Amino acid sequence: MFTGIQETVSRQKIVLPRFAKLALQPPQCLLIEGGSAEDRRDMARYWACLLNCESGGTPCGTCKPCLQIADNAFNDFLIIDRVDEDGVEKQDIPVDNVRKYFSVWGQPPHGRGTRVTVIEEAQHLNGNSANALLKTLEEPRPGNVFVLTAPQRERLLGTLVSRSWVITLAWPTETQNSPEVADWVSGMLGFWRSGQGWFARTSAKGALNKEQALKVVLGCQRELRNTLMNPQLTPAANALSGLFDPKGLRRLDLVLSKAQESLNYNVNPALVLDWVCTAAMPRKRR
Repeated sequence: MFTGIQETVSRQKIVLPRFAKLALQPPQCLLIEGGSAEDRRDMARYWACLLNCESGGTPCGTCKPCLQIADNAFNDFLIIDRVDEDGVEKQDIPVDNVRKYFSVWGQPPHGRGTRVTVIEEAQHLNGNSANALLKTLEEPRPGNVFVLTAPQRERLLGTLVSRSWVITLAWPTETQNSPEVADWVSGMLGFWRSGQGWFARTSAKGALNKEQALKVVLGCQRELRNTLMNPQLTPAANALSGLFDPKGLRRLDLVLSKAQESLNYNVNPALVLDWVCTAAMPRKRR
């Protein structure tokens, strides 16, 4: 298992000096953004190893704490995610998943190192669970540190970000959207070309949820990035460059950023994507 962490660390080596410097005086809360979900998970484990390795320096990967952290079996390594007590993955992180550790955080770590609690994909914190976490961060517990992982800091409450030191991982290098996301992006492109065929998609019952809508917005941002970097890279990127002039591409960028923010505040996903289609409509179609 530790081999997987080492592979991620080798890809993300540019941030290792920052981790090492922070480890000298660990902040109460660290926010790891960027990379892929797997990268963020592995770098959270690396941080826990850095604070608990028996070598006292760069994680050795062979001592008991390093191996147990890699296997999620270390007493002072806790993970909070969307899975409830019955093993069912929820849309948001249940508040009980945070509250159940209140008594644990009030006690010193089991070992000589530091207890590390990871809130995995913290963009899924709802109002109650976020407030429960904020209450904990406002009352520091000696020997405890927290890690938030998220694709982007903008997807978290500003009050959580303001209490965190942020480390940004290298972004994934893939340039292609998944087939599902590509289909939605293609639907947007068709609407921008013809002004038709979009609203039937979003009006269908159960057409998409918040997470799917976020993937579509990120997929559009990926194609926009492809357009700006290399217009010949993908068919969708070519289509964007054909539909939008430079000013239109800048407007699309702003619209997508606003859409992401709206989804984070739980605005209806279908309404958000409808707004993206109309607000970013190329001027020649208006």
